[in-house]
Amino acid sequence: MNFWRVLLSIIMPPLAVLDKGCGSVLIVLILTTLGWVPGVIAALIILNNPKN
Repeated sequence: MNFWRVLLSIIMPPLAVLDKGCGSVLIVLILTTLGWVPGVIAALIILNNPKN
């Protein structure tokens, strides 16, 4: 996970996980609409997942 990806996940979480698949983008988009902080947390968790 590089600096630019973390910065993008803080500014616009759904764009940061765009290459992780449709399900990840949808989950982060829903959480971001419910509140900015849950979207950022979900994006950082998905980006820190070593399996992807």
